[in-house]
Amino acid sequence: MAVPLALLAALVWALNPRQPKLAPAPLGPPPPVCAKLPREFTPTDITHLAEPPFPALPRERELRALFHMNTEPCPCGCKLSLAACRLNYPSCKTSKELAAKIVESSGH
Repeated sequence: MAVPLALLAALVWALNPRQPKLAPAPLGPPPPVCAKLPREFTPTDITHLAEPPFPALPRERELRALFHMNTEPCPCGCKLSLAACRLNYPSCKTSKELAAKIVESSGH
């Protein structure tokens, strides 16, 4: 009984392909400014942003402002929507200014 098990174990060991020794890529801190990546603009579907604040806007106007920010590309060069740039790069001054203008225009 031990011999067939030993032969079976040897067969399994011989047929097992050698596995490469992979290691995950090291994660660094996110860049302080928007990354200029070679990609196409894709609208997003972000439903809530902490910044900019929506000062006492009715929910309908808040959603209209979010829709506008999700469908407009940020001109800073990151090729993300304004909403995605605000979410991923809160220090981006370009998206902050434009988002504030959109919220201000939605209030009227």
